[in-house]
Amino acid sequence: MLRQLTDTLRADAYRFVPAADMRALLEQAGPLTDWPAFAASWDDLGPDTYMADGGRYRKRRHAVYRATADGIVRQPAQPHYQSRDYNPLNGGIERWFEPVRPPIGAGPTMTTVLAFCRTLFGRLTPASAWHVEVHQFRIDARSGEIGRPTPEGMHRDGVDYVLVLLVSRRNIASGMTSVHDLTGRPLGHFTLTEPFDSALVDDARVMHGVTPVEPLDPAEPGHRDVLVVTFRRE
Repeated sequence: MLRQLTDTLRADAYRFVPAADMRALLEQAGPLTDWPAFAASWDDLGPDTYMADGGRYRKRRHAVYRATADGIVRQPAQPHYQSRDYNPLNGGIERWFEPVRPPIGAGPTMTTVLAFCRTLFGRLTPASAWHVEVHQFRIDARSGEIGRPTPEGMHRDGVDYVLVLLVSRRNIASGMTSVHDLTGRPLGHFTLTEPFDSALVDDARVMHGVTPVEPLDPAEPGHRDVLVVTFRRE
């Protein structure tokens, strides 16, 4: 299964991986024994106060790791930075977010996800070391305010590879992911609906974006929880 995924990413530069397949791939890389606590940690994210559109619909935590053949080691807290070439809305400044809590950042699920990414991305592009960033995102959908998973629109992240793993989806409509080539030509689209549904992206070759979400039942809160992992060669 890993070989087929590697071949598809080489050929197409992106891949939607259904939940059952993604879970099987992760379980080959390591345990997921703390998944309930891992998923519940999205209830404890801090607000993203850097939203240039004035929105207050995004919450997040952030962590940085260094991955080599010898291991994956969490690094001291540091800001997340994107140039305006990649993020014209919120880029151009250092953004400091509340850190991923240590039990989650060092737990079995996070360790397994990072190990899987190191193996997969290393098969695509061998590297002696990777700069890894992890983002826990919650996009709230409330009556009167839609949530924008990618407020910057169709974009690249300025890294080598991206994993987007759905953790939870509650009372929301839409949230469709689209992938375009670098000329803007649409290549495909899909919607992450089940926990473990995932998108894998070769960031140098394609752009991606997600449509806004809104509550199915306006009287109830809704949210879209994802883990985003980026790998960039040092």
